[in-house]
Parts: sequence; C-alpha cells; structure tokens
Amino acid sequence: MRGLAVLLALVLAAACSTKLGKDGRTDTTVDVKYLAKTEVDRIADTNRAEVVDGLLLIADKLYRRNPKEWKKAGLASREAAVERLRNRQYQRWPEMNGLREGPASALAFNEAYAGDRVAALVFGLLTMVDAAFEHKQEFYVLDSLNEVKLFNSARNMDVAIWKLGHDRNAAGELFLLSNELDPGNRNLSFEREFGRVMGLLDFMAKIVADRNGRGLSRLTHTVASTLFLPVSFLK
Repeated sequence: MRGLAVLLALVLAAACSTKLGKDGRTDTTVDVKYLAKTEVDRIADTNRAEVVDGLLLIADKLYRRNPKEWKKAGLASREAAVERLRNRQYQRWPEMNGLREGPASALAFNEAYAGDRVAALVFGLLTMVDAAFEHKQEFYVLDSLNEVKLFNSARNMDVAIWKLGHDRNAAGELFLLSNELDPGNRNLSFEREFGRVMGLLDFMAKIVADRNGRGLSRLTHTVASTLFLPVSFLK
C-alpha cells in the first residue's frame, strides 16, 4: 500500500506544472493528460516529433537542390511540397500507386519513375517512421512500441544516405543532388541531418528494448547499401 502511495505521488508530481504570476504568487495546475503518461511516453512524443521534423527539413533541403522535383506534382512552391508531406495522412498520393515505406522510397531511384523523386523518398521514410511509432502522435502508459521497427527505421536512413550518394540514372547522373563534395564548396548537411534522425531512432529503440526487457542486437546487414528493411509488418 505504501509503495502504491509513493507511485501515485510521483505520477501526480510529473503531471503538475507551476507558474509564477505577475503578483509573485505561484499557481499549480494538473494536466489530466499527463496522469496517463510515463517518462518513456513523453520521450516517445518528443522523439517522434523530432524525427518527423528532421525528415521534413531534409525534404526542404532536397527541394532546394532539386527544384524541378516539386514542380512535377503541379504544386505552387517548395513550401507547399513540404507541407504536403507534413500532412501526408490527409493527402492523396496517386503517383505512389498505393506504395508506402521502402517500396515508395525506392521509386526515387527508379529510372522509369516520372514523379517527384524527393516526395517519393521522404514519403517512404515518413511512412516507415509512422509505422515504427504505431501510427500515433502521442503515447500513453498502455501504449507499446517495437524496438525492431525503430531499429530498422534507423538503418533505412543509412540506406537512403547511401542511395542518394551512389544511385545514378543511365546517363551517369545522380537521381537527386544532396551533399556537395567539391573541396571548394563542401556541404555534408544532408548526411549530418540523416545522422541525427538515425541517432534519435536508435536512442528510442534502446529505450523501448530496455522497457520491454529485451536486448537489441546490433546485427550488421550486408545489403544496407541497396535494400530498405521492412517495418510495418513486424510484430
């Protein structure tokens, strides 16, 4: 009974917020929403938001280097193309033919694909992340995540980096311009942002594995440079 009381006190404390008014008095309120959240849930909320924002930043940067891509979708601006990706759940994507996750991202490196390659790549990566976070934007005490889905999503960021730097069309040109390797104008910002997103997903995978009482094996996978790992069908 005493242990339960201590736990309840800790949960209530985590749900409380105190503000200092202009008159110098403090006002403490309890957000009922947070009574159903653990610390891991709050970390998951923040982690997911940071990952999504990172991928949208990558999309914006790719559109800056490849402006012809957003024009393929008949959109008015680069900003509109990024916003379309942000609101992907509420938009129609006929050019993807129902593909999501890895198969959608792979379209960006398919010679026959005539659509927006930036949208294909980032839409695929975003839907991987959506699946890894069980298509939720907020997490509560009874929600659960799968560390392997998160781990695979992180590895897929590495696949995307490799393909951006290596996959070329029949004319020998990169499908999408990203990092600039010219020693006189070196720019590795794409790789850095992908690395940050990868680190966030690995961090979340480790937390979830620890909470689930499972170890997370860092197995190397030999085809990382060519194939996106599955996410959504994993249990």
